[in-house]
Amino acid sequence: MAQLCEGLAACGHEISVITSFPHYENFRIWDEYKGKLIERSKYQDVDVTRLYVYAAGKKSMVNRLLSYLTFNALAGITGGFSRRRWDVILCPNGSFFTGVTAWLVGKLKGAPFIYNVQDLYPDVPIRAGQLRNPSAIVALKGIERFMYRKAAHVTVISPLMRDTLISRGVSAEKISVIPNFVDTDFIRPLPKTNNFGQQQGLADKFVVTHAGNLGYVYDLDTLLDAAHLLSSQKDILFLIVGSGVAKPALEKKAHELKLKNVRFMPFQPHEALPWLRASSDVQVSLYKNDAAKDSFPSKVYEIMASGRPLLASPDGDSALAKVVKAVGCGLCVNPGNGGHLAEAILQLYRDPSLREMMGKRGREYAEVYHSKHTAVRRYDELLRRVAAR
Repeated sequence: MAQLCEGLAACGHEISVITSFPHYENFRIWDEYKGKLIERSKYQDVDVTRLYVYAAGKKSMVNRLLSYLTFNALAGITGGFSRRRWDVILCPNGSFFTGVTAWLVGKLKGAPFIYNVQDLYPDVPIRAGQLRNPSAIVALKGIERFMYRKAAHVTVISPLMRDTLISRGVSAEKISVIPNFVDTDFIRPLPKTNNFGQQQGLADKFVVTHAGNLGYVYDLDTLLDAAHLLSSQKDILFLIVGSGVAKPALEKKAHELKLKNVRFMPFQPHEALPWLRASSDVQVSLYKNDAAKDSFPSKVYEIMASGRPLLASPDGDSALAKVVKAVGCGLCVNPGNGGHLAEAILQLYRDPSLREMMGKRGREYAEVYHSKHTAVRRYDELLRRVAAR
């Protein structure tokens, strides 16, 4: 979203952002924001208002609901009483209630809102097993239908999501498919041997990397199973970069299995990301059964842009599976099957020419269909059209 705002500002739009204090990595507000309710700043040419959000350190479903409610209550008050007027509001569905807030602020300001659907809610937490209460499920599904009705337009990130919303009664004319994107100038094919890799001891290893959130939907247990099966291959290293609710359990499992070929690293600085991906020989996007049906991870475009092959475990009918197979940028394996994953890793390990070919295909696809410039142009056209209407 930050990159999209930069691009829209460069197109001549005046952009103001209402968001929360940073808290995502450990579900705790960063120290520099503690004790504050609101902070205003300037980022590039964008006005940013950051707000308090409840973040108690433990990512339970109840705590997440409290987090969503506190942010949306403050965002509604801040937006509704702001002296600014907007022609259109763009609202990503980062929580269960952001669309309701966008609609309320839009009613007060006379501005339509575009609902940007990154994941289908409440489907994602239901499939992950984090949302089980029948009454809560019914209520949240009702809220989601309300937001689709009230939005002036809905954007989704894959054709499969569009088909799902149409099946739920959203008009096809109201939906645009605008996939997420990657800055292909920033993330690009770079040499495997580089300063970052040498400093981290990766240069002389065959590196299999997961970089991103360590959440409930990701099948990183199976990655550790594959690491256990391949423990005799001394030059294969499994690198897990990031943080999230699943990290403690993963670290415990790696310790119990005595996995010397697995390394955990914290989130890396933004400027190190191209070199982290370049230091990897294979990168993974592994999902549990049914978890990939309702989303499409943007990190896949980063992997493609980096010119490295992808190993994915999506459901066979998901958008991710269709893209990987159609582009030929990697291999798909069955979710939850450590043996299958280990075999796929060995296949890529033993065939450098196959890795190079897959990496090249992914890079070409990212440049043509998922560059930042393409996405910004499409959002620019949509925002102008909705505002004019």
